[in-house]
Amino acid sequence: MTIKVGDAIPSTTFKHMTSNGMQESSTDELFKGKKAVLFAVPGAFTPTCSAKHLPGFVTRAGEFKAKGYDIVCMAVNDAFVMDAWAKSADVGDTIIMLPDGNGTLTKAMGLEMDGSGYGMGHRSKRFAMVIEDGVVKALNVEAPGAFEVSSADAILDAI
Repeated sequence: MTIKVGDAIPSTTFKHMTSNGMQESSTDELFKGKKAVLFAVPGAFTPTCSAKHLPGFVTRAGEFKAKGYDIVCMAVNDAFVMDAWAKSADVGDTIIMLPDGNGTLTKAMGLEMDGSGYGMGHRSKRFAMVIEDGVVKALNVEAPGAFEVSSADAILDAI
């Protein structure tokens, strides 16, 4: 079943890189009592993800912050890949780079896709959602191969 507007974000934990090394965080820590935009990409360093999706949120991060929203980028990649991608994209501390290495959250939300035909295995669909106090307020899932409704511009329009 796919997550929908009004649903709570499933509780899961993640291992991610910080300036202090590998740390563990939970979805509750990231989203409870906060406003956030969570956008997901099929993979770090992939063409659309690296050339358009992540850069759009980096460029417009100040506008999200001004509206009180944290930005979280998620991919079914490991913590080391997400850390390298953050550094190569000069993300700094503007976006939380969340590795869903085993696809746990992606599967729990029903937003997985099978990229085996491209040699990618199981990954996340491209999507963006607005979350307030751990509850989905808006959810924009892209059609396969599209990049329209989950862009930074589209999400800023939604909030």
